[in-house]
Amino acid sequence: QSAIMAPTQILAMQHFKTLKSILDPFGINVALMTSAQKTKGPYKSPDIFVGTHSLLQKGVNFKNLALVIVDEQHRFGVAQRALLGKELTGGKAPHMLTMTATPIPRTIALTMYGDLDLSLLDEMPKERLKVKTWVVPRRKREAAYKWIKKQVKSTSEQAFIVCPLIEESEKETMKSVRAASAEFERLSKKVFPDLKMGLLHGKTKAQEKEKIMQEMRGGKIDILVATPVVEVGIDIPDATIMMIETAERFGLAQLHQLRGRVGRSNKQSYCLLFAENSPPRVLTRLRAMERTMSGAELAELDLRLRGPGEVYGTMQHGFPELNAGSFSDTALIKKARAAAEEMFKKLDKYPKLKKRLEEKESIGPN
Repeated sequence: QSAIMAPTQILAMQHFKTLKSILDPFGINVALMTSAQKTKGPYKSPDIFVGTHSLLQKGVNFKNLALVIVDEQHRFGVAQRALLGKELTGGKAPHMLTMTATPIPRTIALTMYGDLDLSLLDEMPKERLKVKTWVVPRRKREAAYKWIKKQVKSTSEQAFIVCPLIEESEKETMKSVRAASAEFERLSKKVFPDLKMGLLHGKTKAQEKEKIMQEMRGGKIDILVATPVVEVGIDIPDATIMMIETAERFGLAQLHQLRGRVGRSNKQSYCLLFAENSPPRVLTRLRAMERTMSGAELAELDLRLRGPGEVYGTMQHGFPELNAGSFSDTALIKKARAAAEEMFKKLDKYPKLKKRLEEKESIGPN
């Protein structure tokens, strides 16, 4: 059996539909498991499980799980990934493939001195254009709205407007943070009254989510106001504008993922970052998005800011005592790993190193 775990219902459903269309003709049974749609027992012994965190429930009956794929790995914790890796499979460790456009600091560190092999896709698909990204000052907000309206009305293109919260917060420190529900009301009535608007967030029911996404794909919605629920798994070729409110509240990895919802065709796409609170340090971080489209480079910056976390623990960030060069220099990391492995094969040639390793053997994993 195989299992594919995705962080959202939308993405899990997308994987499920794709796999079914490919594998049904071969008689391969694919089952979907989310909080909204669970396979009702007794199980028909699926060959492939596709699901969200629901796959981590103890009631899921893995009989012979040999391959686990975790999509958008940065959205899961270390302990969650470990559950699928061993605990729910009867103690047998299946092969594990994790995928992400923006690796968390701990993952980058594991490729260097842990136990992860690394495959890097560093090219964009043919005909894709770089998404033009701008950090927009508050004084240019109205001009940005006018530009978005003109762009959407004069073409078949669509836009996303992403807010950090669903509802406005009552906390004084959070009152400046824009909420999707309130923004949808304001924009629908005052800013884009002549455009077709949609609203999507984590509390939207599964059927309604599917309906909204179908309308977005079919061009029936011009602008979709949403929370970060659209961060992964949304593929709308006509969506060319991503506007992110209160961008300083998002990490670089999340901003890069959100930007990845546009620029998915040969059309020029744009990402607008609005920051309510923009001291120099915040602006420096956000302007990194203007300079690079590389998730690896942004992860490297994230690594410098947050640290790589624990290799043999569960912390996904934090600073260890080991200092290293650039964690994003994957070519050098690969050479260093190969050299170390070759040295271990001929350890008898290095008696001092062998003795040192034997002394340290009881401290931690080999």
